[in-house]
Amino acid sequence: MLERFRLDGQAAIVTGAGRGIGAAIALGLAEAGADVVLAARSIDQLDIVAGQIRDMGRRALVIPTDVLDNDAVAALAGATVEEFGRIDIVINNAGGTAPRAFLDTTPGYLERSFHFNVTTAFVLTKAAVPTMLEQGSGSVVNISSTIGRLRDRGFVAYGTAKAALTHMTRLMAADLAPKIRVNGIAVGSIATSALETVLTDDGLRNAMVDGTPLKRLGQPEDIALCALFLASSASSFVTGKLYEVDGGLEEANLAMGMPDL
Repeated sequence: MLERFRLDGQAAIVTGAGRGIGAAIALGLAEAGADVVLAARSIDQLDIVAGQIRDMGRRALVIPTDVLDNDAVAALAGATVEEFGRIDIVINNAGGTAPRAFLDTTPGYLERSFHFNVTTAFVLTKAAVPTMLEQGSGSVVNISSTIGRLRDRGFVAYGTAKAALTHMTRLMAADLAPKIRVNGIAVGSIATSALETVLTDDGLRNAMVDGTPLKRLGQPEDIALCALFLASSASSFVTGKLYEVDGGLEEANLAMGMPDL
């Protein structure tokens, strides 16, 4: 059965691949045999990840990309075909929006959150789909968040955008079946630079750990393992599903401290 997790001869695109979850996913796919296109803004970080992939004997293509540029995101598909001759896996990982109080959340802030978290995933997936259809198969994995289903103050922009990404995952799965599978991962509290404030404050870190049923923060590799499953033929009978990799959360595990209006 372990052979079903292998990705030998396949090509993957990973956005936000320079660090954290994106880097862990890229490395996990490469370890399973895939060649990987790495997209993010920071070329220095991408080069480090690319070096690690090449050390595994796999190929890596670094493409510095501002994912808010729709043309640049769409161009990733063509660059992948040119370099590797195929596209088998798309990991829509880039995204994020800082918490902001409701009355401080402008329409522009909400729209930028949607673009960063939803539009980018749509644009890259649409650009990759024609190649996947020609091949007869493909897997898309969208990285969402637990705040897309839970509630907490300060997340009206980010949480709503991630909820939209989650449902877009289901809708794209219906559109692209049976040749292309589309699934998502709802990420919980993962120890990356996005939680830098929490990681350096023992009180905040302990509160977040205590609020998590499994009593620890997640590691990027926890998400990478789920992404590998969804990218590989091990999940060949799975599409349109959201996997909650969040330590068992059923409510927010760190109060943002925003007062009543």
